[in-house]
Amino acid sequence: MKLFARGRREFVHRSKIRSDLQSLQTFHEDPGALQRLTPPGLPMKIVQDERRSITEGDVLLRMGPGPVSLRWLARHEPGPTASSFTDRLIDGPLAHWEHQHIFEPLDEGVALIDRISLEHRPGWRGILTRLLFDGPALTLLFRYRHWRTRKALEDLS
Repeated sequence: MKLFARGRREFVHRSKIRSDLQSLQTFHEDPGALQRLTPPGLPMKIVQDERRSITEGDVLLRMGPGPVSLRWLARHEPGPTASSFTDRLIDGPLAHWEHQHIFEPLDEGVALIDRISLEHRPGWRGILTRLLFDGPALTLLFRYRHWRTRKALEDLS
């Protein structure tokens, strides 16, 4: 994925977790999961959480330090498969963001797949979001999230 490409693009990060499907779903359903999956030092705060389940409801986040923080309102919805969910940007810094969290059973564990469709706004806001929510920053974030998920679930076994 080219960092300064225009239009809608897709980012995918996939990992194998040595756990079972139910444990992976339960981990993500926990109201504290988002905080646990946020890297230390990353300024992100849940302002309002109206999720009734992992597949229904809105969550409002603030990302960034103090007065320069970005508002991010996401709606949680069912995903493309029975064992998945989607969060879709309703209001925030990008023109489009749809994040599918997909869990697929494997012979020896579960595939954790994060599939994101994203599009940046034109101008200075697009430059900012390319730096914060794309390319290396996105790769590092999802490497951390998958490592954290793996550690939490595999340490239970």
